[in-house]
Amino acid sequence: MLEFNLDDMLFNIPPHMHSREDIVSLLQEHPEVQFVSLVGIDMGGHDTDEKIPVGLFIDDIDKLLIHGVQTDGSSVALPKIADLGNAKVDIIPDLDVNWYVDYNFRNICTATGLPVGTLRIPAFLVHNENFECCSRSVLRNAITYLKSQVMEELTAHPYVFKYIKGADSVADIDKLVVTSATELEFWVKTPDDKGDREQLFTAQVLKEQYWKRTYGEVRTALEETLVILDKYGFGVEMGHKEVGGVKAKMGHSGHYDHVMEQLEIDWKYSDAMQAADNENQVKYVVRDIFTRHGLDVTFMAKPFDGVAGSGEHTHLGLAAKLKNGKMTSMFAPEDMKKDFMSPMGFGALMGILKNYEVINPFISSSNDSLNRLKPGYEAPVCIVTSLGKAVDKPSRNRTVLAGLIRDINNPMSTRFELRAPNPKSNTYLVLATSYMAIIDGISAALAAEKTPAELEKSLSKKYGEDDFYLEKDREYRSEEDVFVYYSEEEREKLFGRAPSTVWENLKAFDEHPDRIEAFKAGDVLPQILLDSYEAQTLSQWKTELHDRLIPNTMDFIRTCKKRHNEDDYSDYDVKNWLEIDKIRHDLGKDTITQKSLLTRTKEALDAEDYDQASEYQLEIQYKVNALTDLYYKYKKNLL
Repeated sequence: MLEFNLDDMLFNIPPHMHSREDIVSLLQEHPEVQFVSLVGIDMGGHDTDEKIPVGLFIDDIDKLLIHGVQTDGSSVALPKIADLGNAKVDIIPDLDVNWYVDYNFRNICTATGLPVGTLRIPAFLVHNENFECCSRSVLRNAITYLKSQVMEELTAHPYVFKYIKGADSVADIDKLVVTSATELEFWVKTPDDKGDREQLFTAQVLKEQYWKRTYGEVRTALEETLVILDKYGFGVEMGHKEVGGVKAKMGHSGHYDHVMEQLEIDWKYSDAMQAADNENQVKYVVRDIFTRHGLDVTFMAKPFDGVAGSGEHTHLGLAAKLKNGKMTSMFAPEDMKKDFMSPMGFGALMGILKNYEVINPFISSSNDSLNRLKPGYEAPVCIVTSLGKAVDKPSRNRTVLAGLIRDINNPMSTRFELRAPNPKSNTYLVLATSYMAIIDGISAALAAEKTPAELEKSLSKKYGEDDFYLEKDREYRSEEDVFVYYSEEEREKLFGRAPSTVWENLKAFDEHPDRIEAFKAGDVLPQILLDSYEAQTLSQWKTELHDRLIPNTMDFIRTCKKRHNEDDYSDYDVKNWLEIDKIRHDLGKDTITQKSLLTRTKEALDAEDYDQASEYQLEIQYKVNALTDLYYKYKKNLL
């Protein structure tokens, strides 16, 4: 249990208290806060953390708030921008968002009896004093561009106000509010425990874990986490068990052993930048509290093969604060009982779907993320949406990429749920690229001055039908389970083929240059930042495949040993072993005349033949899955 009074601790400093006087006063009132860190997010999604003693920060506060601190290109992922020959990077504080205190619950301040805290200040990365080159700056610029463009489109096409509730013209709008939220799923387990795939799969099919009561250390850690997150002001909505996991066992020590459970935590939406910053801090709190109770936390998208992965459904909305003080959703229709959405809502959703091939590389940028996106799970592989079978029958189709969330009695709830992101997606870039796609679709819909009925017809178009914006040879809407209603061949024809490797995903940048232009609008994602992101993602894929996945696969191959003895075996055991041994040799054994699949993959990566390496990676996955299943069957038959 938490053994200190949370009410005595400082958890956040809101934007209206970012004056020199307020900051100094708060830090002096809370001596448990002993460090300050400026948090920049590079193009790889990594954040910076440097411990500046509070005393030194206060002494230099005027300088630090304006000029920040300096680092170099070797400490952040900014390829093609900050290299060793031109490495100066400044970390400049963002004064317009909440600042959070990150507490070390294992280090207690002797003077106060409270955990030692670090004030984490979200910041921008600036190269050579004038070029902003980080994920946070991309999102900030996307939000700024979106707001300006929407106001221009509303001014140029006032017909749309006929379909928006509460506003008759641009003159009624005080400001636009870009609203977002994420849902965090994660696995917790006792250290060194490895999941039994069959047990996990069986528990998942039987729904033995979903929304069940938590026990022991998991319950305590979850409750403590929710209490602390509420102190930060995140507006926690709930924490609960997710579908994955197996029942823990009580050990002789009185603690639960063999813990392996999947959890989810949800909190209130915010404006887009704050939503991304909030998620970053939530992850730190989750990890710190659960590890304090002896539990490992992983935010991997697919930590255990064959069972549920962890998603991070991302919600996208757009509202207007009117001059009369009221709020209205720009996506909701004027009459919730007549239309699904306003023209802006339809245009926004169409923008996401049309441009998704070039959004996807920013969402699914790792081997792990693509392992989650497999047919048959609650993870989307098709570029398709669901609106609902009627305006009074909201969709709960869990198989689509982007779902429409709406409540006929609450227009402000109208938003899109993007289901592809995972806990390791770079939320800043996910939101930035999604909103840039949204404005692309809104601009097209309003320029054509389409009504909600006409736009619903466009979104519901059949394969081969022409459209003013969407592709002719695609479909974009399904109210059915796409994994049941369509064959794999039909899905690929109607909704496009999903990439299976990081390299296949990155190739979309070259295959759809026209769609990339939507991101470059307003100089939100200039070519140098796109090149930097692509280089970082490619390097990460290549290095992980070459130096982690291939060696790990070799280690797994070596564990698949012959186990039957000469005195007790059957012809079935021999048959299984011969098949197993052949796969083992195909994967990992070189001969004078034939190199193994693992060796050929490494050589393709070294030669920068990424098409071939990508094909080999898929072949490795296929053979490893076959080996896993065969070896399990082989071991199960041994007495």
